[in-house]
Amino acid sequence: MINAEMSSPNCSRFTLSSVMPEDRSPEKDTHIDKDTNREMKMAMATDEIADDATSSLGTPATTPGTTTLNTPDKGTGATTINFASTPNDDDSDDEFGNVKKRVYRDRFRNRRRASIAPLPALRLNSKEMLASDFDTHSLASNQASITSVNSLASLLREKMQAFPQLIRKKKRETKDYKIKIFVIIMFFIIIFLIGYAYIAYHQQVLTKSYFQKIKFNSVDRIFRILNHDDKEVISGQLGVTLSSDSAPFHCLEEQRRSDGSVCIEWNGVARLHMNFEDKGVFRCYTLQWQALTPGLLPTDCYELKRDNGLWFGGGITKGQEWSLSYANFDFMPYASGDSKVHQFGNGVKRYFINSIGVAMQVSERTPLQLGINRTENQFCLRAANDDFTFVNRLTALPQLDYKICTTEDMRSLHMLMTQQSLWDGLKEQDIQVLHSLLEEPVWRIPNQDLPDSLNETVICDYSESAIAMGLGHIVINEFWQENIGDFSVDRARFPTLKDTIDVLHRRGFKVVFTIQPFISTDSVNFKDAVRRKLLIYERHSERSIPALTRYKSCSSAGVLDITNNASVPWLLEKLQRLKEEYGVKSFYLDLGTGYNLPHYYQCRQPLDNPDMYARMLTASLEGEGLMAVSTASVVPKPPIFLSTPPANATWEGLRETLAAVLNYGVIGYPFVLPGAIGGDYLLERSLTKMVTFYSLGQPPLPDPELFIRWLQLATFLPAMQFSHLPSEYRSDLVTRVAQEMKEVRQTVVIALLKKYLSPSMNEGLPLVRPLWMMDPHDPACLIVSDEFSVGEELIVAPILDAGREEREVYLPQGVWKDGIDGSLRKGSRWMHGYRVPKEKIAYFRKMPDNTRF
Repeated sequence: MINAEMSSPNCSRFTLSSVMPEDRSPEKDTHIDKDTNREMKMAMATDEIADDATSSLGTPATTPGTTTLNTPDKGTGATTINFASTPNDDDSDDEFGNVKKRVYRDRFRNRRRASIAPLPALRLNSKEMLASDFDTHSLASNQASITSVNSLASLLREKMQAFPQLIRKKKRETKDYKIKIFVIIMFFIIIFLIGYAYIAYHQQVLTKSYFQKIKFNSVDRIFRILNHDDKEVISGQLGVTLSSDSAPFHCLEEQRRSDGSVCIEWNGVARLHMNFEDKGVFRCYTLQWQALTPGLLPTDCYELKRDNGLWFGGGITKGQEWSLSYANFDFMPYASGDSKVHQFGNGVKRYFINSIGVAMQVSERTPLQLGINRTENQFCLRAANDDFTFVNRLTALPQLDYKICTTEDMRSLHMLMTQQSLWDGLKEQDIQVLHSLLEEPVWRIPNQDLPDSLNETVICDYSESAIAMGLGHIVINEFWQENIGDFSVDRARFPTLKDTIDVLHRRGFKVVFTIQPFISTDSVNFKDAVRRKLLIYERHSERSIPALTRYKSCSSAGVLDITNNASVPWLLEKLQRLKEEYGVKSFYLDLGTGYNLPHYYQCRQPLDNPDMYARMLTASLEGEGLMAVSTASVVPKPPIFLSTPPANATWEGLRETLAAVLNYGVIGYPFVLPGAIGGDYLLERSLTKMVTFYSLGQPPLPDPELFIRWLQLATFLPAMQFSHLPSEYRSDLVTRVAQEMKEVRQTVVIALLKKYLSPSMNEGLPLVRPLWMMDPHDPACLIVSDEFSVGEELIVAPILDAGREEREVYLPQGVWKDGIDGSLRKGSRWMHGYRVPKEKIAYFRKMPDNTRF
């Protein structure tokens, strides 16, 4: 037996044990090849040097400390080589008492060769050697090169064994790559969540609650209002024009108010007051911005669309959009004008309502500019003065003052915002005139190309033709005068006008004269008005120089200064003389619009805006028998109606008429006088100036289909106005349709108009309403713009396009009776392809809820 024990830095103990076969003779066994002995001695010497070096480096030495070679005496069968052992070697018996077998560890195999399985016994130089002997011999010998067969086999086997490991390594690398990507993604997600939480936290910290339902972040100026269920109903950004680096703070004591309002100031830039008013189910919030530095325009922007909610109000716009949420325009002064040229129409009111239950009302003292941006989903209010509309600065710097009210029901909210008692000061005679306007048509004497073409014969002939359709109000245009502003009858053309008017009265007609506040420079009254200083004068000039404008057929005219205390008595004296001399009891006040005032106008007392002129003049003449006015910014006292803008005699004009009636009803005008059936004028080209800048004659006889559809629509509106008569067509179809519509109005419509007259006077609800006023919670009712209701009991779906005899019809909830065939229809659904012959109009009467099919 050969035992070898070696100490090395890499292993605690290395033991070599070789057992020879029993049949070998001792003599042969005791002879070791000289070369082998030489190599072993060299290896032991090397190990001894290594041990000495290790000991010198501080490695603990073993007890023997040296390498010894023990050669047995003759007669023994084994030679033992003992190397120093380390304390880590464990020579003890195993747990069963058996002696542990020493493990052979070849100290001459490097790491690469150690990974190769030991070679079998080989013969070298006619001697049989063990694998370990051969390995030791091959390491020491110069013959151990890679050209040997065994080395090549070992190398090949090593590479083959390493190949699966390389594949597994690549798989591990792929898995590691995916893990890294996942870790990176999770890292960014965590960063995002931390940032979001940080921002949300600071917004929550910076956002304060005011009056329980207002959330306002004074740094970002984000404003939110909550409803009774703490659900956000409106949000926006206040003070859009303020710089982001402006720091807010609470106002000083002397700047605060005693009404309980909250005051926040951006140092030297702007000041905001917020207040709250609790009205039970309604909650109203007042906001007032005060600019503190020149050039700052207070601007607040709110969401244009939210939860499918739509904004209504403001009157009609240039694009004739059904809802403000469909409009798109830059900031424009909010004032009455010609919707063909200006952004807003002849009827305005600073009132806006959203279908989700939010309404706004802007103060009349605010120089209001309105802007709608559909791209950014913004509905904006701004206070800004200019050189015409808001030239008179009521405050040193612009001030934005408005109120926001919320509730759950859009209809109830509308009643709250428009509620006003129109009964105050109403006389019995006024009620009679109001009923007559609902029951009887308005007959407008056709405008002639030349003023001189209007005379008594024309008036008499027109009345005789109209009497077949019924009695009513005959309106004589401004050409009853020689010049606009004369306020006296042209006796050359009307020598016996008093007798003619008496005849008309006996027939049952009511004669109405058209009057204006304009005085032509050719009028005999112009010089007198200048001498009395009754006219609006040029800005920055002496009061003796009147400011001139143009109106219809009058190319140069002055305007009565309504703020002059002497102007109204002067005008009333003229009108009273007409009443006494000709028996005229009613007047149509043709004011034009705010833009008909001279551009550089100046009144004795400053006007808040041009619309204030029409408001003051209308209020001054309310007791003089006004039938209707051409423009308004507040609801006139009944029985005064608001006229719709002049309509072009086209299908577009028909659609604009319906849009005007519905929009004016939304902003609180219950009594609206539509234009003439068939149109007020005819222009094939687009207008570049206001219609009131032109003297437009009566349009030619419209297309029969257009006239029929217009007549059908007007039958269900608050009032009917004719210029062309049905008899002019000499058509059986037109005559038959006119008689049928007359019967429908007398038997169906008038009764409903009178029934809902009192609610309109008390609650501000219009007689003719959009569908959403019947059911504000029905989304379909919000988007239907070509149907309307008369009160709450009649749905009308007119044809508004040429050549169509069918349409889509939507009926709100309930049971409805078809006005064409008498069948019952179930509500809350659409009827597609509903047939409407040319001589018919689709209308549906509401039946009791217990009606069965």
